[in-house]
Amino acid sequence: MDDVMVVRIYLREAEHGKRRTLMQEVLSLLHDQHRVEGVVVFRGIAGFGDSGEVHATDLLRLNVDLPLAVEFFDKPAVVQAALKVLETMVPAKHIVCWHAQRRTGTDTARKD
Repeated sequence: MDDVMVVRIYLREAEHGKRRTLMQEVLSLLHDQHRVEGVVVFRGIAGFGDSGEVHATDLLRLNVDLPLAVEFFDKPAVVQAALKVLETMVPAKHIVCWHAQRRTGTDTARKD
């Protein structure tokens, strides 16, 4: 097994970075600059943050600002380097991380 760090970043669809949506800028940073091993973006159907304002999908709304969670993992050194930059883009309280173990192919190989 390998030690990895997992990070989850909470955003909203309508949040903007300098040139694109914040989600696009985060993905670009993780893919192009830090080459992290795995990234997934989850789109929520409802959620709220510190303000208590509920962001939810509604057929009657034209403006949809749904919650997003960007999750990624890699070796701790790679994650720490990415976090230094991410914390300048996203409020630190919107970032959670934890240590995990990744199963390697030799650990899970099945012989049928």
